[in-house]
Parts: sequence; structure tokens; C-alpha cells
Amino acid sequence: MRIYTKTGDDGTTGLFLGQRVSKADVLVDAYGDVDEAVSLLGVARAACPPGRIADLLFDRQRELFVAAADLATNPAHRDRLEPGVSLVTPEMVERLEGLIDVLVRERPLRPVFVVPGSNAASAAIDHARTVVRRAERHVVQSQAQGHDVADPVLRYLNRLSDLLFVVARHAAGDAEEPASHD
Repeated sequence: MRIYTKTGDDGTTGLFLGQRVSKADVLVDAYGDVDEAVSLLGVARAACPPGRIADLLFDRQRELFVAAADLATNPAHRDRLEPGVSLVTPEMVERLEGLIDVLVRERPLRPVFVVPGSNAASAAIDHARTVVRRAERHVVQSQAQGHDVADPVLRYLNRLSDLLFVVARHAAGDAEEPASHD
């Protein structure tokens, strides 16, 4: 089997369930950002010891595949998407909110800006968080340009970036330095 198809040599890419669009489309940027976040979460997971944080990151990687499919689908065939498999659901957003609440109760956030990078895992999680924020901005731009993007995708990306901030603080432990030298 060949990995190259040559169909993208003209500057277009195929959407899930048919249709070709320009690779310069902002929606392609959005799901490209999601793909990048999946990879960065893999880097973060590889830097974590086996356990809760690594498992949490793995689950988010899988959910980001759902978000990417949701974003990369031919709008004419959105009715064929499966909730939780290729369609982001409100329940996925609620699950993130629950995780955030539990993690913040366990380790309350400090009222300071922190300098990321106290260890490899927290730095990679923070990097993934910034890419998720970029994906969120590209989704907003896509909606502004008339793309049919489901609201749960935008909410999911927003909550995911919040969750990743909290998870990065857990991964960093007590080693983080505040941004200012008060």
C-alpha cells in the first residue's frame, strides 16, 4: 500500500465523507491544530510516569480525534456522524468540566502566572494547551467565514485548554516558579 495519493498536489485536501477544499482554508488550519495537539499530548504522555496523568492525556488524545473528524467532515453529510465517535457531544464537554473541578479541588490553582517548564511533562502539556487555544481561534474564524462548525466543538476545545492548564499544574508539582519576582 502506498501512503501517497498525489491528490493533494493541487493544494487541496479531502474532507471526511467527500468534497475537496483548499489546504489554505482556515477550517483546515483548525483541524490541523487539533492534529498537532494530539501529537503534543503524546510527547507529554511519553514524559509522564504511567498512571493517572498519562491515562488522562491518552483519553484526551482519543477525544481529539473525535473533534478532528467533526471539524473535517463534509457539511452535507454531518447527519452521518456518530456521537462520541466522529461528533463532539455536550457530554464530552461536561466530562471535561467534571475533571477540571476534581483536579482543582485536589490542587487549588495559585493566584499567579507561572512560567511553564518545571519538567518535560508539564512543559509539553502547556505547549499542547497553547495549540488547542490556536485551534479554538481557528474554529471561531471558520464560523465567522461561514463554515458550519458545531458549537460543541468550540466548547470542547475551550474546556480542553482549561483542563490542560490544570493538568500541567499537577504534572509540575511544587516546582513551578511564578512569572514575577514579587
